[in-house]
Amino acid sequence: MQNNTVRSLFILLLAATCLCAQEWAPLFNGKDLSGWVKIGDESWTVEDGTIHGTAVTKEYGYLRTAKNYVDFDLSLKFKCEGDGNSGVFFHAEFKPGTADVVQGPQFEIDCGLNKHTAGVYDVGRGWIVWPSPENEMVVRTEDWNEYLLKVVGNHYVAHLNGVAMIDYTDPKPKGADGGIALQLHSGGRGNFRFKDIYIRDLSHR
Repeated sequence: MQNNTVRSLFILLLAATCLCAQEWAPLFNGKDLSGWVKIGDESWTVEDGTIHGTAVTKEYGYLRTAKNYVDFDLSLKFKCEGDGNSGVFFHAEFKPGTADVVQGPQFEIDCGLNKHTAGVYDVGRGWIVWPSPENEMVVRTEDWNEYLLKVVGNHYVAHLNGVAMIDYTDPKPKGADGGIALQLHSGGRGNFRFKDIYIRDLSHR
């Protein structure tokens, strides 16, 4: 009887631990960039509870989580304030001391017409998957957009403003672990805001 009691308590404790590990947690505290690392020379500031990324050069710039993630659900809001290009990278790694991406696909952000927001693009491989043509207009050009992203191994899912955009299994993933990073594309036109960034870590290490 005693062994059964101990076993039952262990199972309950394990279940509680798993439940806590899968709760949503903020990646951005709304006040400063604690937990994030700037990559490159572009400007990343906190304004009115948002992360404001603006181009000050014509090079690439990133804001990367200090922590790595394997599998996760990610929820965030973004707003395009210019006509530049951005993205949410995952499993991202960079060449030390540079803004050169070594590995990491991205969920695209571009409020221009037919720019494939919510599609997945990978450095070195190009486009992996686009949203359906009828969903190219889901992105809001002058308002906040809601992104819900899921990465489990090589399975990528994206919802934009409540619409299912992609559900794709990558046959040749380049990496399986790394940081999450917000991007400012080269060209000097980047002007984006991000807020309400939450993650549910599904990683098993």
